[in-house]
Amino acid sequence: MKRSLTLNYEEGENWKDLNEDLHAMIEETITFSKNAYAPYSNFKVSAGLTLENGIKNFGTNVENASYPASICAERTLISHTVANHPNDRIKTMVIYVDKAVGEPVPPCGICRQTILEIELKQKSPIEIILISKEGNYKVFEKSADLLPLYFDGSVL
Repeated sequence: MKRSLTLNYEEGENWKDLNEDLHAMIEETITFSKNAYAPYSNFKVSAGLTLENGIKNFGTNVENASYPASICAERTLISHTVANHPNDRIKTMVIYVDKAVGEPVPPCGICRQTILEIELKQKSPIEIILISKEGNYKVFEKSADLLPLYFDGSVL
């Protein structure tokens, strides 16, 4: 039996076309990319999120000469947020790559799984907004849209 999956998202060429309430969060996430530590790849990534209570948090990728010791911006941000705001729900996450690659860059598989775990824990969707250096954007209503056949604790 052959089946198919459909991926739903919104995309555009200028993130300033998005809801004006998102503009400050996106601008802060873009600015925060200067804090990334990426001396080996020069692939600077920043991520920002807004909690339901309005608190904003930010994270960047942190590379290491021992590559497996590196950590992505998304996991840096999720780890900080879960540790410091364990009972607060994440509403929106913005991910920005400070390198001209033409399209917004989605999170790696490990980051998708990490974000999804928190989305399942909080029992509410996390909107994911991807922003390219050129200003293009993609918006996903929930992180599960980025990882449709996900692994979760129900199979353990």
